[in-house]
Amino acid sequence: MVNQLIKTNSILSQYVSEIRNIEIQNDRLRFRKNLERIGAIIAYEISKTLEYKSAGIETPLGVADCKILQSNIVIASILRAGIPMHNGILSVFDHADNAFISAYRKHEKNGSFKIKLEYVSKPDLKDKILLLCDPMMATGSSMGLTYKSLIKDGKPSHTHIVSAIASSEGVDYLKKNFSRSEMTLWTAAIDDELTAQAY
Repeated sequence: MVNQLIKTNSILSQYVSEIRNIEIQNDRLRFRKNLERIGAIIAYEISKTLEYKSAGIETPLGVADCKILQSNIVIASILRAGIPMHNGILSVFDHADNAFISAYRKHEKNGSFKIKLEYVSKPDLKDKILLLCDPMMATGSSMGLTYKSLIKDGKPSHTHIVSAIASSEGVDYLKKNFSRSEMTLWTAAIDDELTAQAY
């Protein structure tokens, strides 16, 4: 399933317009802050799909019936670009565990590239809810390889891919290689084309 959140009017549209704006992109602090905000908004939307349980909470006026998050969350980021979004998601799911993985493009002399994965740090993902974030999803191959590397020792019950901007090619890659029951994509916006450098 693909959720493109910019289709509904909200302040998210403002933040996306600013990360796209060539002048505002030069303001690194604002760029990172907007990615953090986008991460928090997407995390809030994801929270509506998770499992909750009723609990009686003692208040100064008595016991209130409240809904408490039951899902066990792990937030995973592709280093280093994913860190601002990771922080935004973590501000919503502040009890979550964290995972980090490095992925980069190793370029060949002929102009092609391969995705290389190196550092991986993660808790047990078995039966957890995995939120895997990377601000820009281009071809989708690094996201796919990262996911496969993370689940080698235990598969989460469901994975939510979180991206500020995704390409149509990246969306198609995920649809072809992963089932809807396994993975959901949450992105602010989807671009139709990649650059010649696959960005």
